[in-house]
Amino acid sequence: MALRFELDPAIGPELRDGLLALWADVSDAGGAVGFVPPVSPQEIRPELVKHFVAIAEGRMRLLVGYDEEGAVAATAFLAFNTHRLMRHWIWAYTVMVHPKHQGKGYGRDLMAAVEEAARGFDGIELIRLTCRGGTGVDRFYASCGYKDGGRVPGAIRVAPGDDRDDITMYLPLY
Repeated sequence: MALRFELDPAIGPELRDGLLALWADVSDAGGAVGFVPPVSPQEIRPELVKHFVAIAEGRMRLLVGYDEEGAVAATAFLAFNTHRLMRHWIWAYTVMVHPKHQGKGYGRDLMAAVEEAARGFDGIELIRLTCRGGTGVDRFYASCGYKDGGRVPGAIRVAPGDDRDDITMYLPLY
């Protein structure tokens, strides 16, 4: 069964807790979403609050994928640029699919929903995202049409002696 995607869902305790659980589960499964395992929802909460503030200020939009049980199963945060010379593209942040749903094509569905949402935003011509080298996720994004926009070698320190490239990828919409 496919995920049901919703752009800008109402934010309340149930969604907040679902996002925190998703983020923790993805991180603990080795997903490169800003934390290294083990991590608790309480450790993630300040980052989620920053995203919620950006949403409240109109600088970010939230895309959520719900599974057949109505649980938060996937997400992406879409951030607008405030710099006047860069308002024609957006960032895709914290792109996640729950580990129990991986291998079902939901990642592709999520990226298609991100693209569809971005195409609906006035004046947006490009989506950019970054990913952590050494995970293989750059190959996944490339298979979704994203192009390699460059990398900063060793920019992400996962642990002492474990530095990874910070890879920027982009998808032109027109």
